[in-house]
Order: sequence, then structure tokens, then C-alpha cells
Amino acid sequence: MPTYEITERFRNEHSRLTVAQRSAFRRAVERFVSDLEHGQFRPGLRVKGIAGMPGCFEMSRAGDGRAIFSYGPETRPGEPHVIWLAIGSHAILP
Repeated sequence: MPTYEITERFRNEHSRLTVAQRSAFRRAVERFVSDLEHGQFRPGLRVKGIAGMPGCFEMSRAGDGRAIFSYGPETRPGEPHVIWLAIGSHAILP
């Protein structure tokens, strides 16, 4: 099971999401975690690197929903560590 942390920016943006948006993100994270454990992301999550932000990736969820993340050092041997950086619409991208 991967470990994670969230940034202050992510925390603030997440608190401004609607209940439906939070629910969509939670469902996307369930798929994201399952895909991490299997070593490949399903196409529906549209996980990809972000141009101009080396080491950062975006994951899409319902509609225009986006979350930006990076990987940090393992905190549990053999498990990926995800750092959630930002969440919102496409506007969160630079």
C-alpha cells in the first residue's frame, strides 16, 4: 500500500471542492492506488508528466478535475510515496 502526504496548498484547495468533487477524487484515488500496486495506470486516469514541472504528474478525474502529484522518498521499504501537491480544475496547471 503506497504512502502519501499532502501539501498545504493541496489541503486548502481540497477544502474548497464541492462534496461531489471530493467524492470523484476519492474514487479516482482508489483506482490510482490499485494501479500503483499493479505497476500501470489505467488510461481513464490520464496520468502523465507535466511539461515545465519536472518530476510532477497530473491525474485527471471526472470532467475538468485535476490533481498534481510527485513521488517522494519511500517511507515504507518497497512502497511508493506520493506527495499530493494541488487539486482543482485544469487552471491549477501552470
